[in-house]
Amino acid sequence: MLFTDKLRSATHEELCRDFSIAVMPDFNFAFDVVDRKAFLTPDAVCVRHIDDSFARRDFTYRDMARASSRVANALKEIGLRKGDRVILMLHRRIEWWQTMLGLHKLGAVAIPCPAQLKPRDIAFRCRSAKARAIIADYELAGGVEAIRETLPELEFCIQVGPEGPRPEKNAALPTDQWLDFAIITEKASPAFPRPLSDEELACGKDPLLIFFSSGTTGMPKMLLHNHEYPLGHYFTAAYWHNLEPGDLHMAVADTGWAKAAWGKFYGQWMAGATTLVYDFRGKFNPANLLRVVTEQGVNSFCAPPTIYRHLIQEDLARYDFSHLRHCAAAGEPLNESVIRAWEKATGLRIHEGFGQSETSLMIAALPNMKFKPGSIGKPVPGWNVALLDDNGEICQPGEDGEICVHIADGRPYGLFTGYLDEAGQIISARRGAWYHTGDKARMDEDGYYWFLGRVDDLIKTSGYRVGPFEVESALVSHPAVLEAAVTGVPDPVRGQAIKASIVLTRDYTPTRELARELQRYVKAVTAPYKYPRVVEFVKELPKTFSGKIKRAEIRDRDLKIA
Repeated sequence: MLFTDKLRSATHEELCRDFSIAVMPDFNFAFDVVDRKAFLTPDAVCVRHIDDSFARRDFTYRDMARASSRVANALKEIGLRKGDRVILMLHRRIEWWQTMLGLHKLGAVAIPCPAQLKPRDIAFRCRSAKARAIIADYELAGGVEAIRETLPELEFCIQVGPEGPRPEKNAALPTDQWLDFAIITEKASPAFPRPLSDEELACGKDPLLIFFSSGTTGMPKMLLHNHEYPLGHYFTAAYWHNLEPGDLHMAVADTGWAKAAWGKFYGQWMAGATTLVYDFRGKFNPANLLRVVTEQGVNSFCAPPTIYRHLIQEDLARYDFSHLRHCAAAGEPLNESVIRAWEKATGLRIHEGFGQSETSLMIAALPNMKFKPGSIGKPVPGWNVALLDDNGEICQPGEDGEICVHIADGRPYGLFTGYLDEAGQIISARRGAWYHTGDKARMDEDGYYWFLGRVDDLIKTSGYRVGPFEVESALVSHPAVLEAAVTGVPDPVRGQAIKASIVLTRDYTPTRELARELQRYVKAVTAPYKYPRVVEFVKELPKTFSGKIKRAEIRDRDLKIA
């Protein structure tokens, strides 16, 4: 595996011209990155783990190589093989990394899922993926057991934990049908040589993992990545996260979602950085996160916009950010007011990026580019991105269009293989020469992209097309607004009227006068036709497990009420 040298001073144009990846056709991240690093730099720390009590443990490449081999051997011993699908429901515990690597070595297909899933959700994913095994946290195993009899294809159930003195029995589980992760891996060998036969070695174009989409507009879809997928994240870490060997990087992401692969695993290790994992349980506490970031000396930090909105509500002057050098955000667009507040408190800008569970980083505001607050930046090397209009024509600067990737001449590393249907067959995501993301943006005269929202989320009101983010960004710049979701509601005159569902900050209470004040405020800071004619104050917004606002759920509820 070879990458072009990283040049901090290179312009975006130079990067797009010169950056390349040369890789062996039988690439396997666990063998070719982790085991290789365990041989060359065995004592280098790849993961620093902070648990819910702030206790710290460091894990080296030697540790991860040996532990992942134990996992591979243990799973092989019970009967799992190359191609078998295994669901993971683990919190941000170290066993997630060990198991992911073990599955990569074995050739089984990992299916990361959120730890918050309910029994119905678990059954849907197991049934859809035809999972042969599930590996779950001790406290989550009861939810699996509740639906296990409905899943005849699920042969193996393995519980992880608890730590400390182990009870003889988990009352929620029949112990003769559940395997204990610690017991089966402790007995296994710490050596798992790279298989020599094609029948056993998983690599290159072979299936690596399955993600379920976030389900913002319907039931989650299965999307498949192959063993080349990790390579797409080298640029993510080395350039967008701005990492150098020895840096400590922290990404706030649940291990059940693709963002964990983006920010806590593949690219960071290839760039030579250490991943900081904060395994907090229960309700998110912004003060605790700030404590971890500053006390551990994090150099590079990445979080979804929702996290930044909560962080700027804290007294940031109390914290020492002297180690922090770079900040990034992804998942949903970040409002300019939040960017300004964070920069004022820390002196650091937040660099946005765009991608999907289906892709690696596609568009990014890189450190060496002119900073435009609110822009998601420009397409990154290897991704031939353009905006297409409703007729499939390339948009001119200033025009709204769908973000699409040209793949007729080759697929970039990081782009998924396709969706899977109920029978497990791959459904191509290609339409003509393009992959259509379903997301809308606008490009300015300088080639910078400005995110507008999902195609389905655009509001058509009085002849105007309004992206929800434009209005949400205006709203959250008001001190009363913590979060906002903007949707369209039926209107007999306008077609659709703009509605804002608003979560207030701690110092404000809902009143009619506040609603009118927010309407006037939006008129003053953006085009008047974009102001919300309907304002609803809510305690919280409906979100996916990955933290994305479920605007479709708000629209459906409003239609039922109407």
